[in-house]
Amino acid sequence: MTTSDQPDARADKDRGSSFAAELSRDADHRAKARTMRPLARLAPFVLRYKGLLAAFTVFLILAAALTLLLPAAFRLVVDCGFAGAADAEICRKMAFGEDLTGYFLAGFAVALGLGLASACRYYFVSRLGERVVADIRQSVYSHLLSLSPSFFVNVRTGEVLSRLTTDTTLIETLIGSSVSVAVRTIATTIGALLLMFLVSWKLALMMLAVGPLMLGPIILFGRRVQRLSRANQDSLAGASGRAAESLGAIETVQAFTREPQEDAGFRQAVEETFRVALKRVTVRAWMTGVIFSVVLGGLIAVLWFGAMQVQSGAMTPGAMTQFVMYAFVAVSGVGMLTETYAEVMRAAGATERLMELLAAQSDIKAIEPLAQIADRPKGELAFRDVSFAYPARPEQRALRGVSAAFNSGETTALVGPSGAGKSTVFQLLLRFYDPQEGSITIDGVDIRHLDPTALRAHISIVQQNAPLFAGTAAENIRFGRPDASIDDVIAAATAANAHEFIMALPQGYDTQLGQGASTLSGGQRQRLAIARAILRDAPIVLLDEATSALDSESERLIQTAFERVSKGRTSIVIAHRLATVLKADRIIVMDEGRIVDQGTHHELMSRGGLYARLASLQFSAANEAAE
Repeated sequence: MTTSDQPDARADKDRGSSFAAELSRDADHRAKARTMRPLARLAPFVLRYKGLLAAFTVFLILAAALTLLLPAAFRLVVDCGFAGAADAEICRKMAFGEDLTGYFLAGFAVALGLGLASACRYYFVSRLGERVVADIRQSVYSHLLSLSPSFFVNVRTGEVLSRLTTDTTLIETLIGSSVSVAVRTIATTIGALLLMFLVSWKLALMMLAVGPLMLGPIILFGRRVQRLSRANQDSLAGASGRAAESLGAIETVQAFTREPQEDAGFRQAVEETFRVALKRVTVRAWMTGVIFSVVLGGLIAVLWFGAMQVQSGAMTPGAMTQFVMYAFVAVSGVGMLTETYAEVMRAAGATERLMELLAAQSDIKAIEPLAQIADRPKGELAFRDVSFAYPARPEQRALRGVSAAFNSGETTALVGPSGAGKSTVFQLLLRFYDPQEGSITIDGVDIRHLDPTALRAHISIVQQNAPLFAGTAAENIRFGRPDASIDDVIAAATAANAHEFIMALPQGYDTQLGQGASTLSGGQRQRLAIARAILRDAPIVLLDEATSALDSESERLIQTAFERVSKGRTSIVIAHRLATVLKADRIIVMDEGRIVDQGTHHELMSRGGLYARLASLQFSAANEAAE
């Protein structure tokens, strides 16, 4: 592994470890809500589509009505269609008389209508659910993009992604399935109970007596199943986290031949998941057995009493058939409502978490009075007595009374030991944060009065660990200027010394680079990032360790290209390697958040001090390495 590759491997391992930790902690946030009130906040998303909602309601009512009509149709089939069971007076009044085929055709028509209504109900409610969830995902993601980096310091990225995926899926299930099932089931269950009393109040009272016997096991076992389901989710998150950690640092795992140990660890996590899942399945099996036994036992008792009623002539066989069907609708409806209730409460919790994201506000906004920036500003930057501490470390100041001017057309280098505040200067220039004291201006305008997006549109940046994205080489270069032509892309890549290695890729500029452009070396990724900054053609250019990952020859070529691109622009370079800033118009030396010196290389060397010590150490180390 080369020196330049080692940071990449460490970064991969860090990302894997972080993602694994986030996955394992997500289970703690998967609890159900205590009330359904959070669901009310979905109303604005649902009411956007009144047509879909109306169509769903119409077919829901129709399906419920036909469900309750079907047992009445079967009663007529039994009483008027089967020999010896007909009530001649009633059947003579019916349209089909005693014609068996007619009654069966009527029953078939009801069944066909019920199937069609159910299909339409499912289509419209599922379409509504998909549309609402798509809108929520878009709204949440768009809102997240507008939040300042300080928000993501306190919120785990894995949790945010989980809310965008898992939580929105729960809401999709709620709107596209659970609500529809719940409303239909409530309507049919209440209707079935009322019609059961109309058919036979005695049998209806017996059925109501069976109800508490059925709900008892559901309540008793249901809580146990719920706890085991949550434990199963936790153990599954642990197994997933273990896999994410290993796969996120696969090169390190293989380099240290840790495959057997990692495999054993994952096996153990999976077995723990299986053990908890087996407990849940066992408890649920017992619950199912008890409920079936109680329900079927109660139904058999009701059927026995009904059979006695039929035998005595108090009921017709058709009425008994109708009652049994209504009883089945009512009993199955109660069971479905129990399952649906748990899904609704989980979706309520998911809604609450998503609405928390939508309620979050960015602390970086344009303050009154609002100011405008020129289409092509000069880029004259000035720090005036700026002091700043990161929100996560309010007691530790990153900058202390910094005052400096960055002139258009000049290249200014920031140097100093790690933690001196160099990168913080970039963070404040980009308005990722605002200083607690002092001000920063561009062309004399305080940047706090500018829209952050408008300000950043005039800045190009090459970051220390230049993040790239899945996609082609050309798409990554176009990231800061999507409308650029391929000729402009090639020109920028050539200026950044990236054209040659890009053309060596299998499909040249159309080569897919993989997630995070992981197929490229560190130096190649750095040059792509520089090409991206060059193509943006902004009046302000920020380079954070821009050539730290390059070999000496590539570094020389990049420096030449950067000198050409920086002409006429405000250019600020951060570098620990002082050899890269020898030609800077001015060098600012920072230490512990303060500016301790500034001038040209020769001026700073002649004065001694921190810069001279850093230069002496680096140049002497380079000479020793050369020898």
